[in-house]
Amino acid sequence: MNIPIYQADAFTDTLFGGNPAAVCPLAEWLPDATMQKIALENNLAETAFFVKTDKGYLLRWFTPEYEIDLCGHATLATAHILFTQLGYSDDTIHFETMKAGVLIVTRNGDKYTLDFPSRPPQVAEIPAGLTEALGMPEPKEFLRSRDFMLVYDNEDDILNCKPDFAALGKFDVVGIIITSPGKEVDFVSRFFAPSAGIPEDPVTGSAHCNLIPYWADKLGKNELHAYQQSARKGELWCELKGDRVLMSGKAVTYLKGEIFI
Repeated sequence: MNIPIYQADAFTDTLFGGNPAAVCPLAEWLPDATMQKIALENNLAETAFFVKTDKGYLLRWFTPEYEIDLCGHATLATAHILFTQLGYSDDTIHFETMKAGVLIVTRNGDKYTLDFPSRPPQVAEIPAGLTEALGMPEPKEFLRSRDFMLVYDNEDDILNCKPDFAALGKFDVVGIIITSPGKEVDFVSRFFAPSAGIPEDPVTGSAHCNLIPYWADKLGKNELHAYQQSARKGELWCELKGDRVLMSGKAVTYLKGEIFI
């Protein structure tokens, strides 16, 4: 069996920037174990698999460790491959997912806009040992949704964070977000998910489902500009619309080929 595979860098207009994701078009689903092995072999934060339907596409995402409930950058990468490599001619794509409902991606010039669920984080008690594992001072606020979220006042704290990934991986949570107001943009963030096989994720769309409602409330505006301050760096144009968040970004294709199984 030969399976097409593409790889695109998402939330960037520069090759080797943003967040790389693999994208595999399928005629029908492979066994879950096979898709998991492909994701592990790819050794990227996410590998997306999709199957065409009468209404759009079914979409699933796998980290090297397990299937994830929601992923932004691999959804953007999948849309980019459909638009630029696979001849998709409309301006809107509907993706049906297993746990996040229907996700819509719209092409707007050189950007793609993701329509995702808003997941406002709630104030919680910070777990013992978390700041020590991050190598960070106590945060201004600690909140959680699917992920932990630590809020700071200074972007330098975000930039200077050097986590102990082995220690972070012991916390029973998908990911850990650190965030602050930005010097050049409305807010900045970083995202760590060692328990999912991703020490630091370069750009994380799902984390912005938490970040956008939080910063929209704190800054008193619904349209926001954000950087994810990883080594590869990502740029997002964000908007809060009721119980949905819109995230716009760019993407570039890195490779196309075949998997032989």
